[in-house]
Amino acid sequence: MPQLRPPPCPTQENCKEASNSQLWALYICLLLTSIGTGGLRPCVVTFAADQLDMRKSKVESRKWNFYNLFYFCVTMATLTALTVVVYIQDNVNWGWGLGLLTIAMALSVVVFVVGSPFYRKVEPGGSPLIRLTQVIVASVRKRKVVVPDDDRLLYENRELDSAISHDGRLLHTNQFKWIDRAAVVTGDDMKESCQPNLWRLATVHRMEELKCILRMLPIWAAGILHFASHSHVGSFTIQQARSMDRHLSHSFQIPPASMSIFSVLTVLIGLVLYERFFVPFARRFTGHKSGVTCLQRMGIGFAINILATATSALAEIKRKKAAADHNLLDQPTTHVIPISVFWLVPQYCLHGVAEVFMSVGHLEFLIEQFPESMRSTGAALNSLASSFGNYLGTFIVTLVHQYTGKETNWLPDRNLNRGRLENFYWLMAGVQVVNFVYYLICASLYIYKPLEQITEGCKGTDVELADETTLLDNSKGDGQTDRARNGMN
Repeated sequence: MPQLRPPPCPTQENCKEASNSQLWALYICLLLTSIGTGGLRPCVVTFAADQLDMRKSKVESRKWNFYNLFYFCVTMATLTALTVVVYIQDNVNWGWGLGLLTIAMALSVVVFVVGSPFYRKVEPGGSPLIRLTQVIVASVRKRKVVVPDDDRLLYENRELDSAISHDGRLLHTNQFKWIDRAAVVTGDDMKESCQPNLWRLATVHRMEELKCILRMLPIWAAGILHFASHSHVGSFTIQQARSMDRHLSHSFQIPPASMSIFSVLTVLIGLVLYERFFVPFARRFTGHKSGVTCLQRMGIGFAINILATATSALAEIKRKKAAADHNLLDQPTTHVIPISVFWLVPQYCLHGVAEVFMSVGHLEFLIEQFPESMRSTGAALNSLASSFGNYLGTFIVTLVHQYTGKETNWLPDRNLNRGRLENFYWLMAGVQVVNFVYYLICASLYIYKPLEQITEGCKGTDVELADETTLLDNSKGDGQTDRARNGMN
């Protein structure tokens, strides 16, 4: 609508700026998009998982990984956006480009509502945040209570826990012993109805929900710097591509913003190769059903991302050398340097490979290791890590721009050719190395959640430890696994 945007300015000179009312229309649209995305992203992956049987025995029997398939579908949508939608916006107009997306979203709502009677819907079990608060309050109230040496004396209530967990009951662990006070039974913990006062007494399962989250936060935090390290892919890399030869033929050249298609294609191909070749190959050496654990998969992604950032620095050195050879260093970045844009492809591909390992592993780790009743919160934390990473990346760029001087600024405002962008890439590679060491320390200390799974058997129920192989690898010899087995027996 012409009233909601400034008039066209094909000459790009003396253009009329958008008015305050037009800007507010844009900001409201962005806000609505953010709210809609915030409600959709954390829930869609967990809702999709609810439609499948995600018990350990069923997952092991499948020849495909649900999270790989989910990420493949999401990446296919990104590929469509970078090709079909971008082409329409560039060659037709933005009205049609955004209009088709609006129509697609409307159709998705219709499909979602029509299919609603066929979905498997898990009934909500109450607010998990209230349960966490109750555990903390109960632990603080009993800060002077002595925790018994025998874990079996801690309060358990299977009927109460079954209302919030269908996968199984969390078993007691020895980490964060100060939380155990919440499950110590004292005289004032029961109401007259013989029901526990949950603000004074917590079950072992509810107590372990809080422990799960505390154990996961350091691993989650490592992902923030990972996402910050490649936030430049959508900014500086586009500026580099704009200054390079992007022609595929005499009449067609790649739009700078579409260069990320190489990263997207790498993710699509990489997910297939990971599922079909990497997992069977790694399984021969590790014996793990998924080839590697979530933590190992994330660690591989961290290492590859360091290599990707170093490759970005080498590509910038190559680009600036070509500019110097043709006396173009003083020309604006919009001036084309006779060097192929395909020199940027290796870093895009490496970032794509890192995403196959790190991003999918990060999502799977947060959802699988979060308590069952809070899996959508785990998915939300995955998106939050990406968001915080992008904000952190912007903050680092601001600091580098501010403190690297005016004459020798690494990230100059006008002419990237006179900057030191390669130094910025080396800096980010160094930050990632430090973050990688931090992650290795956190991963080595992490203990996977011990879950008592109930499966139908010929004699009632069978109980097994979820991810038992990994738990054995991380038990640190504290007897936790033996106690878990004894509790099940």
